Amino acid sequence: MFLLLASHAASAQKTDKLIREGDVRRILSTLASDDMAGRKPQTAGVEKAADFIAAEFKQAGLEPLEPGSYRQLFNTYQYTPAFRKVLLNGEEIEAEKLFCFPGSKQVSWKNQGAEMIRIAAGENVLQRVYDLVQSSKSYLVIADTSHMKPLARFRNLKVQKTEGGGSVVVAVFPDQVSSYEVQMTAVETTVPYSNVAAIIPGKRRDEIVVFSAHYDHLGIGKAKNQDSIFNGANDDASGTTAVIALARYFRKMKKPERTMVFVAFTAEESGGYGARYFSRKMDPVKLVAMFNIEMIGTDSKWGKNSAFITGFEKSDFGTILQENLKGSAFQFHPDPYPDQNLFYRSDNATLAALGVPAHTISTSKMDSEPFYHTVDDELETLDTKNMTEIIKAIALSSRAIIRAEKTPTRIKPVKD
Repeated sequence: MFLLLASHAASAQKTDKLIREGDVRRILSTLASDDMAGRKPQTAGVEKAADFIAAEFKQAGLEPLEPGSYRQLFNTYQYTPAFRKVLLNGEEIEAEKLFCFPGSKQVSWKNQGAEMIRIAAGENVLQRVYDLVQSSKSYLVIADTSHMKPLARFRNLKVQKTEGGGSVVVAVFPDQVSSYEVQMTAVETTVPYSNVAAIIPGKRRDEIVVFSAHYDHLGIGKAKNQDSIFNGANDDASGTTAVIALARYFRKMKKPERTMVFVAFTAEESGGYGARYFSRKMDPVKLVAMFNIEMIGTDSKWGKNSAFITGFEKSDFGTILQENLKGSAFQFHPDPYPDQNLFYRSDNATLAALGVPAHTISTSKMDSEPFYHTVDDELETLDTKNMTEIIKAIALSSRAIIRAEKTPTRIKPVKD
């Protein structure tokens, strides 16, 4: 026990020297500045943010994840229906009873080509349809007539698909369906994005630990007290700051046993497209763990020197982190907001669904964060001293995983 405490104290002292509040505040203030204009995708502000993150990785001495650039470029595709015709049991369905989300320029089904699902009265139709739309498969959804009013909220929903995405057609129909025919054409619009990703090669190239956060936010909106910029200091400039600080820290350590990837995702707020693309590019078998960091700028419900881990019960990831912090003042807790399904609402979700021990670390009080998604989410509302301690705790708690002394158990994969 004495040796353990002595070792922890030595590591903590080194961490204190390398992860400093001044650096954290510099990075955070840049990302959350008005100059970034809220970092909304497809704006000059988000491009400035991406350039800044790439420059930080380069200055720290990290290699680009993909040769030649820290930018991980990809496209999504938005399909606007131009023509639709749906027959159920030979009966053509009126346009006002259809909600169509094509995943390609042309869709043609006749009793095959899509999985048919019925959503009965009393089910959560909005969540169910939203989940299906984000899937990569094609579905014909037959919704009970009681769902007509809530589905109207999806009338103008614009969905973006990554390459190979499926199509979803929702029809409000009272009867069982024995036959169907769907014909759709759509106008395709290409939407470009970029993650920012870097790597510290380890001795084990096929064992990878990921540190991630999303750098996008909401941009510019309705003014409040003459302020219209949604700066997103906590959501999620705080997480992105942590990723940069951790990249700088680990680059100054000796060569790690396991390879480390640091990635700032784009488009989390608009559908998680950055994380989805990254997940498709990585072999989930090689991914040992993912530390996704989301909103750590405010105190948790337990106060300072604490944070929670989503999906704590799904693997022993959290237990390993707790063990590495024995003797310190910091504590990780299980997610106290299970009813909010946070585990599948952040950028860890796609890799977790593939079986990777991918968890989100956060301090956000989900029942009482007054500045969440408002123009008041600014640097001045955050506790950068406590935030720095959280980053240090992540650095220390990840040691056993990075050194290959511990390997988190896998998460049960989710079938698409």
